[in-house]
Amino acid sequence: MRRRNMAYRIAVITLSDKGAAGERRDESGPLIRRITEEQGYEVVSAEILPDGIEPLKGRLIEICDQYTADLILTTGGTGFSERDLTPEATLEAAERLAPGISEAMRLESLKITKRAMLSRGVSVIRKRTLIVNLPGSPKAVKENLECILPTLSHGLGILCGKESECGHPGK
Repeated sequence: MRRRNMAYRIAVITLSDKGAAGERRDESGPLIRRITEEQGYEVVSAEILPDGIEPLKGRLIEICDQYTADLILTTGGTGFSERDLTPEATLEAAERLAPGISEAMRLESLKITKRAMLSRGVSVIRKRTLIVNLPGSPKAVKENLECILPTLSHGLGILCGKESECGHPGK
């Protein structure tokens, strides 16, 4: 699996006011890096941004439009707090929706905790980049990545033009 996924570049963005101000250590971003690198993905950037729409929206657009990553994984800002605006920023950057990814994560997480229904994370596409909002807790990040990573490489292959569409013979 390592070689297959190596072609896919990942940007990791943690959303946290306290993390961006240096008042809280980011645990979820480094965990995403570790898990994805173990699966053979290449993490090309990892950063912490403050909560809010504009900083994230601008960064998502920049990464997608410059095509510096095939996949952007965000962590944090998906709850009910007034400052939790990750889904809104992601939707403003989106060109197309990919709802099945977030639905699968919530469905799998509901088997573990009923609070999974409170996650507002979304999954979208801009240009040839997939953006997936993950929860902020390291435990939930791990559970959600375990749910989506086995299938994600096929979707990325189609999005990036490296694989043929589902149900169709290869080129």
